[in-house]
Amino acid sequence: MLYLVATPIGNLGDMSARAIEVLRTVDIVAAEDTRHSGNLLRHFGIQARMVSCHAHNEARRTAELTLELKAGRSVALISDAGLPGISDPGHRLLRSCIQEKIPYTVIPGPSAVLTALVGSGFDSTRFFFGGFLPVKSGGREREITAAGLREETTVVFESPHRILKTLEACSRLLPERQICVARELTKQFEEYRRGLPAELLAHYTAHPAKGEIALVIAGAED
Repeated sequence: MLYLVATPIGNLGDMSARAIEVLRTVDIVAAEDTRHSGNLLRHFGIQARMVSCHAHNEARRTAELTLELKAGRSVALISDAGLPGISDPGHRLLRSCIQEKIPYTVIPGPSAVLTALVGSGFDSTRFFFGGFLPVKSGGREREITAAGLREETTVVFESPHRILKTLEACSRLLPERQICVARELTKQFEEYRRGLPAELLAHYTAHPAKGEIALVIAGAED
């Protein structure tokens, strides 16, 4: 059995009892970063056989873990934060299980996407998640332009090192659209800052953003 286990996006108190029990009982824990996840497991007193499963070894590790699963062993897949497969490794192993008819289940829990969406205060009836914005300016501007044309709310991830470039692009392309910078979600310095792009650009120019960032762009009808 494969378990895709959600882990906290910041606050360790968000770890579910079911997730802890699964991690305690499986044969193998496949983690995006074994050092990061090792700290998480130690916090909850969990001893487990751990292997890495990240973007650079996912293809090879998928083949290895599929063999382990076919041999009857149980595997829990976790990422650094949130739910595996959402802008994190996991999709390839899940597809392998589906093709090989290996049973699997998802242990739900924290999600930066949904937390940012709800916390933004924008319409959450329908939304679009675009993952991480492209690093190159052309791709980034295409995604921002597309967000401006959508009726539903858009959620994307962005690096604190590029947020000023993204806000500058939003100021040019979507000057009258409400946006929200959601950062450090569930942590001590959690922040939801809403406003027009130019307002947020001025703020974060004066007060550089730190931590993980989800950018929420209101839909055309909001």
